[in-house]
Amino acid sequence: MAVMVNPMSEIDELHGPHAATRQANADRIVWREADRRFARIRVTRHTCECRARIFELCAAGGLGWIRLTDRLGEGKTTVLETDALPMRQAEELWWKVLFGQAR
Repeated sequence: MAVMVNPMSEIDELHGPHAATRQANADRIVWREADRRFARIRVTRHTCECRARIFELCAAGGLGWIRLTDRLGEGKTTVLETDALPMRQAEELWWKVLFGQAR
């Protein structure tokens, strides 16, 4: 039985939430190379910057998507994004990512 860890329990004044470890039965997310489809975007939520992998919930034009940034060291960074979704669906996906239910 998988134990659910509440990522929100790791929030303090200096840190954001940490994404939980991927669960064995997690939904598979299709990640694509980031593109500049919107001139202005707003990052509405993000995971803690203390880890090499961060997730961001982005929004623009009534749509939302998840951005994944892997900071691999030696100046190498990979940025991937999901497809844009209606904001409500993007928020649902955000919570799945945080709880390890989607990757």
